[in-house]
Amino acid sequence: MSSQPVIAIIGRPNVGKSTLFNRLTGTRSALVSDMPCLTRDRREEQADIGGHSVRLVDTAGLEEAKRGSIAERMRQQSEAALMAADLVLFVIDSRDGITPDDKSFARVVRGSGRPVILVANKCEGRAGEDGFYAAFELGFGEPVAISAEHGEGLGDLMVEMLSALGLKEDRENAAEPLPATERPIRVAIVGRPNAGKSTLVNAILGEERMITGPEPGLTRDSVPSDVEWHGRRVRLFDTAGLRRKAKITETAEKLSASDAIRAIRFAEVVVLLVDAERPFEHQDLTIGDRIAEEGRALVVAVNKWDLVEDKQQALKALRETLNDRLAQVPGVTLVTLSALSGKGVERLSAAVLEAYDTWNRRVSTADLNRWLEEALARHSPPAVSGRRIKIRYITQPSTRPPTFVAFCTRPDEMPQSYLRYLTNSLRQAFKLPGVPVRLNLRKGENPYAKHKR
Repeated sequence: MSSQPVIAIIGRPNVGKSTLFNRLTGTRSALVSDMPCLTRDRREEQADIGGHSVRLVDTAGLEEAKRGSIAERMRQQSEAALMAADLVLFVIDSRDGITPDDKSFARVVRGSGRPVILVANKCEGRAGEDGFYAAFELGFGEPVAISAEHGEGLGDLMVEMLSALGLKEDRENAAEPLPATERPIRVAIVGRPNAGKSTLVNAILGEERMITGPEPGLTRDSVPSDVEWHGRRVRLFDTAGLRRKAKITETAEKLSASDAIRAIRFAEVVVLLVDAERPFEHQDLTIGDRIAEEGRALVVAVNKWDLVEDKQQALKALRETLNDRLAQVPGVTLVTLSALSGKGVERLSAAVLEAYDTWNRRVSTADLNRWLEEALARHSPPAVSGRRIKIRYITQPSTRPPTFVAFCTRPDEMPQSYLRYLTNSLRQAFKLPGVPVRLNLRKGENPYAKHKR
């Protein structure tokens, strides 16, 4: 290996190689567009990976090409970069799944004999899940889930890059991206109109930053504000109130609702603010479902608590409703507060930070498989059509939210009741309350038994 390692980013066209290149180099030197094959030449830049200087090479998309064509010359450039590399980042588009071209070029990369990290790009949201799990079949081991566009998963990727190069992180000289504890945590405050979202943000900031009043719908944009909680930076997003879709008629309100939903999608923790005088109406629970679908960490805050007379009875009823109607995320933290007086805001900040840490929790593969052995011993998988389903191995490919994949025989025949048993057992064993936990089944043996990097 040279004194400055060379890392080549390889993959078919339009999987996000140039976006990843720009992220890792901290530049915008590579052109980025939805147009495929925009990159033609090799582009090299110096990058800082965990305090180590490396040469990063962006390549044209590998594709089948006619002799003498521009596409063939582009492929030759990519193959030259591949052969000169100390490490290859093989990038796929999780939303497209594994294509025949991915399989073809995986054989080319494997034939080069270079160390390979499989990078599953565009993993944000549910749309990229199937492609991520299908990536195991390429034979490069466990993929690293990222979103180059949104900067998610880059920390995990850098750890893998350093490991593959035989390097250790040099924290004194390390540059961007910042550790997760130093980046602002994105927190969206959502709820029905007039629940007190803007008043709560003002109480947190200690100033009248947002317009408030009894009229519903005063907030239109998702307005960001920066604050520090317990030594950690937080970026708060005050959002427009979300009404039932049938009741939204004005163009401005439609745009505001779209902006609020976008804030949920790109938040890390979402605070669902409900009105203590009218708690958990249908729309509150619909918003809660949306937050869980997007895989965000959730904290429920009950505003105007000072107006409630029988607080103990009301709190018991709220918890019962929450456990019953948001059963997909059991253990959600419930915080009572008064945004007008500021009482309870400190408890909310602690709950948000705790939910964020749980959302980012990673469990070692060894601990997971010890848990799996115990879970199977307590309650073995059912027999379907006279044959018992065997679960052989489990791993956690990603966090944010905690996502697990178990390899088993006949995953399509696994009863949902047994899948719920495993998911609930996972939550309990590894203390994962209040965040979505995704457990997916894939057919196959232990993915590391035959294919090792």
